[in-house]
Amino acid sequence: MPIQEEKEDWVARSKRENTALFSELDILLLALDRYFNIENLTFSENATGKNFFEELVTVRDTILRVLGILEVVIPESKKNAYWFQKYTETKFLSASKIDAFRKDLYRQDTQEKALYLLYDSFINIKSLITDLLRPGNISYMGFTNIGRLISKEIRENTFFNPFRKNLNPDFDMISNAAVSGIVKSLTDREERKQISIVYIYLFRLLRILSFVEIATQRSVSLHSSLMILILLRSEISAFRSHMEKTSKKMKNNDLQMLLHALSYQFAMETKRVYHQELKDISRKKKSVHFRGKIENSHGILRNLAEHSIVQITQHYTPEIKGEEIFPSFMTKVEQSLRLREDIFALHKFILLLEKKAGFPQERLKVFESLQNYMLYFESFTFRLLRYDDYEEFVLFFNELNSVKKEMILNSEFHKIMEKVMHFKIFLETSLRHIGNRTELAGTDVDTERIKSLINQYL
Repeated sequence: MPIQEEKEDWVARSKRENTALFSELDILLLALDRYFNIENLTFSENATGKNFFEELVTVRDTILRVLGILEVVIPESKKNAYWFQKYTETKFLSASKIDAFRKDLYRQDTQEKALYLLYDSFINIKSLITDLLRPGNISYMGFTNIGRLISKEIRENTFFNPFRKNLNPDFDMISNAAVSGIVKSLTDREERKQISIVYIYLFRLLRILSFVEIATQRSVSLHSSLMILILLRSEISAFRSHMEKTSKKMKNNDLQMLLHALSYQFAMETKRVYHQELKDISRKKKSVHFRGKIENSHGILRNLAEHSIVQITQHYTPEIKGEEIFPSFMTKVEQSLRLREDIFALHKFILLLEKKAGFPQERLKVFESLQNYMLYFESFTFRLLRYDDYEEFVLFFNELNSVKKEMILNSEFHKIMEKVMHFKIFLETSLRHIGNRTELAGTDVDTERIKSLINQYL
């Protein structure tokens, strides 16, 4: 039976059964559009002379993820009917019947037709991009023209266009009962409305982040995750703009100051993500650190959104704990303690390397252990660093990761140790600054955890 004559509302059933996949589809369509806004990308080259090959590979892999979702949410029998219709269209139908079929499909008067049209469009775009990638050089104009084509298909889709509303009521909501209860308890109507929207925006950011895969090495998953992180740059910019407007409407000065402070935190943390972690990320796709950059960026932004929700909630209910809202929540105290201990361990590795400097084989063993510890530090601790400290750590880690085994054993080791000792002084200064943080007042260093951490890598 031709697709257009099918009357069963299978799309509504599929949306109920595959809510998470339709939510991810909504985000990926948004991301595909925003990715072609050059201002959102993180490369430092001149755009007009740049080869956009790696960026277009990211687009292709995200489209593969979109098609993968559509393959799941469209039932097998419907896909078979679709492909049979495509076959008969090219082999047997007259031009007039093809025109009639296309006209009916493009009308998009049902969700089913809109979904088929999306499926059809992205299959065609994927094939086009695959052909464009073969020569290996994608110009700025070629990249932006593909972007316009993709954007047109997304925005002209009647039912699955994610730009119909700023917030999607099907997916964007306050997904925590305690927070929802606080909003409902507010007596000032304007405040309740504005704070409700701020919360929805923050939970929306967490929804977007939930589709960033951090436990994978698959390029399709990593590339679509990267695109989602690029989308967040645009989303956070819109959120900050809304926060600034909202704060001016608040009658409560403490609440107004809190919203200003949160907006500032978003400004600083997004600089860390897009000016540091993801800077020139497309050049680093083949690096062993690529997944770590994705993971760190995800951790920074998720931590930021969760802390913002908790801070607003504690403004209204001071006794509530962060872990009551987010089970894996880390307080600022816990984060500062973790950072201090991890830097202490790094410092002790350097002291041990200094101690073994006169024994080539022993210093090599310590150096290799240090490099392994640095992998841990990059994966779990970099996200806790201050923006101003980040560059010093990155430069040192890059230098030590470039050191070859034979350099540790020969006379070049002395030059390496000069850099190590310089960094040792920087670490000692950093530890003093961290120790002066208000939240760490009266706390002791967990020496047992530091010993255990070091022993894992020695």
